[in-house]
Amino acid sequence: MANGGLVCGPISTFSRVQILHLVQSRSHRTIAEICEATGLHQNTVREHLQRLVDGGYVIQTTEHRTTRGRPRTLYSAADGTPEASSPVARDKVTAAARRGDLMRRALPATASDLGRQATYQLDDLVEHLEESGFEPVIDDVQLTVDLTPCPHAAARPEDRPVLCQVHLGLMQGVLTQAGGPLVADFVRDPALPEECVVQLTDSAA
Repeated sequence: MANGGLVCGPISTFSRVQILHLVQSRSHRTIAEICEATGLHQNTVREHLQRLVDGGYVIQTTEHRTTRGRPRTLYSAADGTPEASSPVARDKVTAAARRGDLMRRALPATASDLGRQATYQLDDLVEHLEESGFEPVIDDVQLTVDLTPCPHAAARPEDRPVLCQVHLGLMQGVLTQAGGPLVADFVRDPALPEECVVQLTDSAA
């Protein structure tokens, strides 16, 4: 169920957005690097990272050391590729597809002509967006995702580009993890702050 514009999930605070932006821009970040880049306390960073790992948006690995010393924990964005796939995210894909199939059996008119894999991608994407406080409207002909009104419309204008970039990266990771031809291409330039439309593309077309 959507949250009526309530910002929640992985982008519920701008501090978490900053952390996601860092791990999306470069893999294998250390807590010390994230603290230095954000100015956040180490305990705060740890808490945010744990929430993101638990949600399936970030993965953690242990540094391989060839010298003495305790190996560090490294953090990367869970982008859905085999090298950066989260078990939590994989479970979400399976659950979303199962719920989608149940809905389509109950309401055959909701079925899409996009094909099985693309349909499952959209199942997972819609659940991710609703979990994050959006109310997505999918056009599977024009391949757009309308997120108007954007819950981040009231954000500071200077923060909006990072918010959009991070959210687009999350959507790309969700679609990649689900596996299929659909890719989140870009966020259209809005005419009004509350407008947000994401353009998808079909890589198989």
